[in-house]
Amino acid sequence: MSKVGIIMGSTSDLPIMQEAIDILKDFDIEVEVDIVSAHRTPDKLFDYGKHAHERGMNVIIAGAGGAAHLPGMIASLSPLPVIGVPVKSRNSIDGWDSVLSILQMPGGVPVATVALDGAKNAGILAAQIIGTSDKSVLNKILTYKEGLKQKVIDGAKEVKKD
Repeated sequence: MSKVGIIMGSTSDLPIMQEAIDILKDFDIEVEVDIVSAHRTPDKLFDYGKHAHERGMNVIIAGAGGAAHLPGMIASLSPLPVIGVPVKSRNSIDGWDSVLSILQMPGGVPVATVALDGAKNAGILAAQIIGTSDKSVLNKILTYKEGLKQKVIDGAKEVKKD
């Protein structure tokens, strides 16, 4: 079974990251959730990054606010794809510090970055990555996308009704 690691810098990030957890569970993808602070628990960060693939992870989603070093540091340590979620935190500069910290990675250390507080899209992207080699997940993504399309079609009908 495919597995996604979802990590965040502190419990204050959980309300945002919950969206990734929920969508992955909707796709029947196992998740492992943990708090891993790049600045307060560097030993845990190094251990997580170096060994996540050995614990069966296929993708890592890392959410962080403020200086937001967690996604990049994990990407520097892990052979797995890393998706960064910039989180607008209380000490943030309107979220831009988080966005730029995650987005501006040096060559050789890629982090796929979603929108500010975009954990749901991070979960969908992780499922799409897994779907490239897992037909069951791919079929769930196709069904999900068809549902998005149908919602727009239904909304358009509702607007034209009046």
